[in-house]
Amino acid sequence: MNQELPVRVMVTDVWDAVLLDLAPSTSLADLKREALRRTLVRRDAGEYVVKFRGAEMLDESATLKAVGVPPNAELIVLPRRRRPVR
Repeated sequence: MNQELPVRVMVTDVWDAVLLDLAPSTSLADLKREALRRTLVRRDAGEYVVKFRGAEMLDESATLKAVGVPPNAELIVLPRRRRPVR
C-alpha cells in the first residue's frame, strides 16, 4: 500500500502555494517540476532549487522519505539565482 504524502509547496516566482499529494518515493526533482507546472511557471526547472526547513536540498534525486519530509510539510521552490529588478 503506497500512502500519499500531503505537502505544501510555495513557488516564490508567482507567490503561490500548491497542495500536492505525492508518494513518499517521489524525488525532489519531480516535486519541483510538478509545483512549477501547477503554478504555470514556464522556465526550465533547472533554474530553481528546493528548500526544506531553510536548507537547500542539494540532491534532488533523493526521495521525500529519504530526506525526512513529514505529512503536511512546507517546502519552497525558488530561483537558483536572483533576477535583476527592472
